[in-house]
Amino acid sequence: MRIQPLPPAMLDGGIRAVHEEIAGLVGRSQRQVAMMDAQGALLGPFPAMLHYPQFGIPALSFLRTLDMHATLDKRVREVAILTVAGSFGARFELYAHEIMAEAFGISPDIIASLAAGGHPHGLNEQELIAHTIAQVLVAGHVVPDSAYRRAVQLLGQDAVAELFFLIGGYCFIAIILNGFDMPAPEKFEPNT
Repeated sequence: MRIQPLPPAMLDGGIRAVHEEIAGLVGRSQRQVAMMDAQGALLGPFPAMLHYPQFGIPALSFLRTLDMHATLDKRVREVAILTVAGSFGARFELYAHEIMAEAFGISPDIIASLAAGGHPHGLNEQELIAHTIAQVLVAGHVVPDSAYRRAVQLLGQDAVAELFFLIGGYCFIAIILNGFDMPAPEKFEPNT
């Protein structure tokens, strides 16, 4: 870990308000995941955002938009996110989204395959096209026309655009996590 989580007591007013807002958001949307340490400091990508607010706060606004305007099925989102996390080997992203995928009913075999960067069996059509598109994009390629047309057919034009932004957002998170060498929590126990 190249930077340390920042306990709320160490933060000034403006950054402390951002910390509290993030804590409230993740407490509602990802309460199954340990997102804070024992001192109340945020974990995962959030320490980097708070250490470098000139970059982190605008990035956080974009990431928050991905959740506020989400229309994709939660399982489809988690398949795409785990495909990204597995491709990058981003430990915290894998940790958090393995838990979320399980909470949304994705089987342990599919979760394990996605986390390992594999191509799991048992995905429905929407999940499969999200996985395919995520794999293509994280490999740095253009989505083939056939895959794009199939995605539009299965998800709709707006949802495909949402999927592209979602994949890009979670690639960003994976890069921040890996650049700062941010680990998953040692204890895989959700906050109570």
